[in-house]
Amino acid sequence: MLLASWAFTFYEFKQIMVVKTHYGLSNRKDVLMDSTTATAELGWTIYPSLGWEEVSGYDENMSTIRTYQVCNVFNGNQNNWVRTKYIQRRGAQRIHVEMKFSVRDCSSIPNVTGSCKETFNLYYFETDKDVATKVYPAWMENPWIKVDTIAADESFSQVDLGGRVMKINTEVRSFGPVSRKGFYLAFQDYGACMSLIAVKVFYRKCPRVIRNGAIFEETLSGAESTSLVSARGSCVPNGEEVDVPIKLYCNGDGEWLVPIGRCVCKAGYESVDNGTVCRGEFLCFFF
Repeated sequence: MLLASWAFTFYEFKQIMVVKTHYGLSNRKDVLMDSTTATAELGWTIYPSLGWEEVSGYDENMSTIRTYQVCNVFNGNQNNWVRTKYIQRRGAQRIHVEMKFSVRDCSSIPNVTGSCKETFNLYYFETDKDVATKVYPAWMENPWIKVDTIAADESFSQVDLGGRVMKINTEVRSFGPVSRKGFYLAFQDYGACMSLIAVKVFYRKCPRVIRNGAIFEETLSGAESTSLVSARGSCVPNGEEVDVPIKLYCNGDGEWLVPIGRCVCKAGYESVDNGTVCRGEFLCFFF
């Protein structure tokens, strides 16, 4: 009865809580999936049926968002999974996952056993097409690949609930290299009382730029966080190479490093707009 009462309170609180889930994206990210943009049920796959539950919450604009919660802390040996739908990687070699979540402080739950946890696991599974069923991939590590165990920096208590205060944690993890056409993510609970509020999946890229008189096209970051991907530049119109090769390196954060080589404007043209344009010089004749 205690668990049912607490779960109901947690559920009711989820209906009114305000969560800041809008992300300030730069052009160094391309989003593959964002759970907060769903206009209907997310419809992720749950195992077993009495584990994770999809419920509604609200963001700071009072727009409805879909979240997942679980709270079976009074029962031992928990193994609850929730799997996203198929996510196409769109050429990315390294995938980043941003998770917003809240976790109940185990010590604040009366009469809870030692099986209560304040962490959960993140996994991924690669495949060339959407092949998942209710039983495939098997709900276990191998075939799933574990990314990390995710812990909360802050947990909340019954006092926080009474004051309508929810402590939201944000964690980002990445994995790679990935080579198949797409993948699934899975979140494993093994005894926590928590809510998975928002999940955003993205990859990083270096945007199109003009440096040292050369154009460098958009380039995806590499498979490792320390990877440097070489990009070959081409001179702006009416420019020519004077130092070759013209290169920039894209790092794992989607940032261009110092360029190698340069272009200058051809005879009869001048460099303007910080070297992004070679403009023709006008000759005036007087009669």
